[in-house]
Amino acid sequence: MIVLGNKYLKFNYTKAQLMLGFLLLCISCSDYKNSYSISGEAMGTTYSIKLVTSKDNINKESLKDDIDSLFVKLNKQMSTWDPNSEISLFNSWKSLAPYDVSDELLYVIDNSIEISKQTDGLFDVTIFDLMSLWGFGPNPKLSFPDNQKINQAMQNSGYKYIKTENGKLIKNNKSIKLDLNAIAKGYGVDKIFNFLIKKGIENIFVEVGGEVRAIGRNKNNKKWSIGIEDPIENDVIQSNLSAIIYLSNKSVATSGNYRNIVNLDGEILGHTINPKTGLPIQTDVLSVTVLSELCMHSDAWATALMVMDYKTGYSKVENNPDIDAIWILEDSTSKEPYFSISGDIEVSEMIYPIK
Repeated sequence: MIVLGNKYLKFNYTKAQLMLGFLLLCISCSDYKNSYSISGEAMGTTYSIKLVTSKDNINKESLKDDIDSLFVKLNKQMSTWDPNSEISLFNSWKSLAPYDVSDELLYVIDNSIEISKQTDGLFDVTIFDLMSLWGFGPNPKLSFPDNQKINQAMQNSGYKYIKTENGKLIKNNKSIKLDLNAIAKGYGVDKIFNFLIKKGIENIFVEVGGEVRAIGRNKNNKKWSIGIEDPIENDVIQSNLSAIIYLSNKSVATSGNYRNIVNLDGEILGHTINPKTGLPIQTDVLSVTVLSELCMHSDAWATALMVMDYKTGYSKVENNPDIDAIWILEDSTSKEPYFSISGDIEVSEMIYPIK
């Protein structure tokens, strides 16, 4: 069992959310004679890859070098912690003129804008200044912000102030800054997964900081399984699971508000900020786990559903055939946790009731 702790303090600060929820149970694996494990550090966190294949010509060291090179490239494109990355240079661009970016960055931003539309702006990658204001990000301002500062940050955020056109990125507000931490890690999973698929590997499990995409089965011919962390526990390292889910050509990400926190003037705040109010969320949702085909969609939707109230989020999922979700909520009367599920999810060993 691999316990994923709170290690990605740089690239993915907002989304301790998505790391927040995961214990990986990779049932190691006999129908395929070759299996490989590759691990390392990337995007401010750790990664773990499991491969099961009939191929005999896999050079593990060379494959790891290729994977690490892909991660380095992603970091140079999308990390706000690197002042010379593509996104950092765009953030410092004080012009409304079209800006050249890589196809990869444009693709992620296009998807971000589409999800912003689908979530009525509750997923928004233009909240760099807001996150910094509340003590998250590469340049946090560690003091409790007053309303004037919040309002100023709100004026310089909003997904409608950004667009893509003719392969270029355009600001409609010169002060807009992007923060892709709620989608970039999921995209990184997709990037590595697709690279391995092109290598002809049949059974793949890719995990980056808790975000997962898998296809096929392990060497025991069983589906890959993942444990959802119990959000009620507050230990530094979690060992308790609230449920186990099984993946078959799916991606999964979990968001919560109980792990990555900041202490501002004695106030303990979760890192999930509502982009419409500029304030940390107040919610009875303890965590949300999202399954979809693309990991970047699971990543982004888990964040959005954490911001939404449960009824709105449930309705969104029910009307979206591309995503399924599991919520852990707190009963308003008994204060006891319970599960709610939307979609076709194979799940077992649930420690809380389903309502």
